[in-house]
Amino acid sequence: MTTEMRTIGHWIDGKPHARPSERHGEVFDPATGAVQARVAMATPAVVDEAVASAKAAFATWGSASLAKRTKVLFAFRELAEKHKGELARLLTLEHGKVTADALGEVQRGLEVIEFACGIAHLIKGEYSENVSTDVDVWSIRQPLGVVAGITPFNFPAMVPMWMYPIAIACGNTFVLKPSERDPSAANFCAELLRDAGLPPGVLNVVHGDKVAVDRLLEHPDVQAVSFVGSTPIAKYIYETGTAHGKRVQALGGAKNHMVVLPDADMELAADAAVSAGYGSAGERCMAISVVVAVGGAADALIPRMQERIAKLKVGNGLEPSSEMGPLITKQHLAKVSGYVDAGCAAGARLVSDGRTLKVPGHEHGFFLGPCLFDNVEPHMSIYQDEIFGPVLSVVRVDSYEDAMKLVNAGPYANGVALFTNDGGAARKFQHEVEVGMVGINVPIPVPMAYYSFGGWKASLFGDQHMYGMEGVRFYTRNKVFTGRWPDPRHRGVNLGFPQNH
Repeated sequence: MTTEMRTIGHWIDGKPHARPSERHGEVFDPATGAVQARVAMATPAVVDEAVASAKAAFATWGSASLAKRTKVLFAFRELAEKHKGELARLLTLEHGKVTADALGEVQRGLEVIEFACGIAHLIKGEYSENVSTDVDVWSIRQPLGVVAGITPFNFPAMVPMWMYPIAIACGNTFVLKPSERDPSAANFCAELLRDAGLPPGVLNVVHGDKVAVDRLLEHPDVQAVSFVGSTPIAKYIYETGTAHGKRVQALGGAKNHMVVLPDADMELAADAAVSAGYGSAGERCMAISVVVAVGGAADALIPRMQERIAKLKVGNGLEPSSEMGPLITKQHLAKVSGYVDAGCAAGARLVSDGRTLKVPGHEHGFFLGPCLFDNVEPHMSIYQDEIFGPVLSVVRVDSYEDAMKLVNAGPYANGVALFTNDGGAARKFQHEVEVGMVGINVPIPVPMAYYSFGGWKASLFGDQHMYGMEGVRFYTRNKVFTGRWPDPRHRGVNLGFPQNH
């Protein structure tokens, strides 16, 4: 007897999309390697249907009161909090991350929802009286219309929550294209928003691949696109979207450094490097992938890191004892393992080898244990490329100045951390480093929701970072008024350029 494979479909106009799909993708359980579901792949016609639903909904949602919008967001926040365990379980089943990590992802998403609940204050305009005699100037911020989000596999709940709560709070309607590798979280949140009172069409979810992405980028009714993913795709999204007249924010890849000075607390630094390097199996754009050890720091740090690595429990993310789960797909596992092979061939010293890891009962899962390299040189591929796996490199340098040159020479500039007990060195570092998000004795400096998330250089294409006030500005446009009410004193015709007086 065979059971029918579960199908994950689109969410359009406030309900599951009824029509069968022409193409499907496979959704794996990374811990077992088994296919657990199939996901519908949107055609251009399906994307058009979602955009049309969003456009129709904007006619009323765009002028809905701030009170109504915030009421929906507050209700959504309560539902997301109530069901965060179910949402976290979906993340673990499809992504593979351990339960604690999945719950942390949901919590960081909740923080952005809470920020968006304050939209009535955040979206206020400005007013200046008597800029000229009897003339006032004031401004308001208005929604753009239909906006879209294209999000990655590594944070299938959190990254979309960086986008649609703020976009919707500002009065826009939204079309979300999540990763086809772990699509269930997007549908789950869409249902919660419906239950919170969000009108049909304000949030639509289409699943798919490049076909769906390209249609969103070229669709004339999509006003703006938000993206998080690798740098090559971010560049493509930015160039294609802007060529079609859209506002685009496209966050790309990273190669995050953690600089450790000799005076640092080495126990703290070792904890931080292992946690930030191997959390979520290294599949984070803010993961630490390079430890830059200054002077004698490496000799003190590496043994401590090895001690911690040896104790890490790698296994099925649903098991409470697991601290690190599998990689997302078999193909990605092969790619990351290939980087480890390349690092060895290039002459780096592999002091912890995770390639031999076996997880009992999960022999077909996509597991790779933590890998730690010493004596890594900047010309090596394990240093230059974003590996996106549990591979951590140690680069030895002689001085603070050498470390700073190394960090600032990199093409990526997403996140960086400095570990030191010297306040002067820390202040010098935070001023001189050319990176968008900086941690001082904090290894993963992801800003809180009331700031903004975004890197520099090849880690960001576009002018605005994500969430925070930059998110509010991205999802709105400014309108400025200059006004004077008629009075008995008519001044006559004046063809000169207006001047204040």
